[in-house]
Order: sequence, then structure tokens, then C-alpha cells
Amino acid sequence: MIRRDALLLGLSAAFALSVPAFALDRALTAGEQQMIADINAHNSAIRSMVGRFLQIDSQGGRTEGTFFLERPNKIAFRYAPPSREEIVSVGRGFYVLNRKDETYYAYPQDSIPLRQFLGDKINLLNANVVDVASSDGYISITVIDETVAGTVQVSLVFDTDTKDLSQWSLVEPSGAELTFSLYDVEKDVKIPPAFFSIPSNYSAVRK
Repeated sequence: MIRRDALLLGLSAAFALSVPAFALDRALTAGEQQMIADINAHNSAIRSMVGRFLQIDSQGGRTEGTFFLERPNKIAFRYAPPSREEIVSVGRGFYVLNRKDETYYAYPQDSIPLRQFLGDKINLLNANVVDVASSDGYISITVIDETVAGTVQVSLVFDTDTKDLSQWSLVEPSGAELTFSLYDVEKDVKIPPAFFSIPSNYSAVRK
């Protein structure tokens, strides 16, 4: 099972970054603040990305696919066969497309705020951070956020050398966990505009 709702929840919590107060039980060190500032600057400078993703749920289910990101406000996740689903944002919210049935349904923009990550600036220092930890060349920044389904906790994992996002893991309101890893990533590449569009022959359906 693809667990598309869990993916959308994870994107929402990981990239909403809308709560301005820290929830850490300690102060960030100067080194941590500088690292996070560098991560913000590095990822804000990336205008487009393409690559592959691996999604693993708490039962060990694995789903793969391809993602495309272009700033501002565009992202698409294409799940590998046998799935025929795709998640697309065209700046007005998120749409789950079914390429087999030629249908789609929408998540309102204000309930899935990934648009804030897709903007020109990223600022994790303004997120509701509850933990920061470093190990083996990676830094994990854990945030919590209120989504349409309840409180979600997400741990964002960045490579400390490249400052690239390599993985995020989330805990849903139900307690279920989901891990989403990126690989074979290319940056600042040209992406066809059609990748971020909804075909005109697709019809809308209610979830």
C-alpha cells in the first residue's frame, strides 16, 4: 500500500515550518545554529531537483518512485509500477492523480503547506524544533506540527558535508511510522512544465 496520505502528512509537517517557537529542552549550540543556517541557505539556493525515492512504512512495506521539484511551488511524486498514482503540486494545493482511471482529487492548499518549503526561502530556525542530533556525518532535526489529521512528528536528516536533505521519518497521529529516503538526486536541471500539470481529460473525484 502506497500510504499516500501519510506521505502528504509528512510533507505537511516537515515543511510547513509555521510555528515560531522552539520546543527544545535546551538551547541550540552556536555550531548547531550555524549548521541549520547553512542548511537553510543551501537548500533555498537549489532551484530544481530530480531523483528517486524509497518509502518504507512501519510494517516494512516498500514503495519506490521518482520525484521532481522546481521552485517556486512545484513538486511531483510518481510512484513506480504497478501503481498508477502520482502526487502533484502546481502552487494551488496538492492533487493525487490516478493515471489508470484518469481522475484526480485535491488537498486544499491551506491543509498541505508544502508550498512554504517550495518558496524562495527555507528557515528551519523558525520551525517548532524539538530535537537536534548529529551522528556519522548526518544531522537530524526533529520538528512537530499540527496537521489536518493531528500532531505529526518529523525527523529531517541532512548530510553535514553537502547540506542536502537525504531522508525524513515521521510519526503519524496514530503512532504509525514512515521513512522517506532520496537518492540519485540531480540539482538545477530543466524539468518539462508538463510534469507539474493535470491533464485536461482527467476528471475530479471526491476523496
